[in-house]
Amino acid sequence: MTARSASPRQSGHYSYAVYATREMAERFDARRFSGPIGTWLAETQEEVLHAFLGPVDGRAVLDVGTGTGRAALALARRGARVTGIDASEEMLAVALDRAQQGGARLLVVRGDAHHLSFPDRSFDAAVSLRVLMHTPDWRLCLGELCRVARERVVFDYPSLSSVAALQSVSRRLLSLAVRRIEAYRVLDAQAVAATLAASGFKVADLHKQFVLPIGLHRLIGSRRLSGVVEGVLARVGLLALLGSPVTVVAQRMKGQAPSPTGATGGGSWEREPAAPSL
Repeated sequence: MTARSASPRQSGHYSYAVYATREMAERFDARRFSGPIGTWLAETQEEVLHAFLGPVDGRAVLDVGTGTGRAALALARRGARVTGIDASEEMLAVALDRAQQGGARLLVVRGDAHHLSFPDRSFDAAVSLRVLMHTPDWRLCLGELCRVARERVVFDYPSLSSVAALQSVSRRLLSLAVRRIEAYRVLDAQAVAATLAASGFKVADLHKQFVLPIGLHRLIGSRRLSGVVEGVLARVGLLALLGSPVTVVAQRMKGQAPSPTGATGGGSWEREPAAPSL
């Protein structure tokens, strides 16, 4: 476990201020992933991540916006050589504590998702979960993910074609009065695909989790009941139309030759990742 530091871009944006306290860092996972629905979210996130990346033993993986290290540590436990980057020193401190407690190897770097301090194609894959929705410039951040990834990127976002869009509008209005409100954005699938294409990547697969808002499922408080309801909605085609959050795996397009394998410790993955059956 090692820590390096690089100064993140200074900004008054809420995404820099909200996560910059030890209190937030220590209660972050409990706030996001506690209870039956939070556990469901965390388990699904990890399952989809592993399905999209496939075997990662010995692979160099960058986790952008690593936070408390949930995704980074899950990959490290599977043998990946993981670097986690985040703008919050407090979040990184929690991630390092967890790595030490779990006996996992993790390198953390304080930095900014908009300007990654790594050479082009210096990682086999780059991952960024629950991040683009909060960044001041999501296109720039996605472009940076693609720049540093030799072959594959995995990221997620709330969809413009979902109920989450309504909540996003309400939170943005509320943020005008309350600075520290997490006024996240929703993204359009076509805009995401165009941004990937501009960096030489294309969508290889995607996973959509819910039709109904996560907040509603938390109010229901029953994973079993929520699973039944979401299963019915999926069978009538609403998940494909309105599902959110959307997790994407994007692949570097043919003709975009990878950098020498010596830079990342391995060649191409042996097979394409299968779509997760969740």
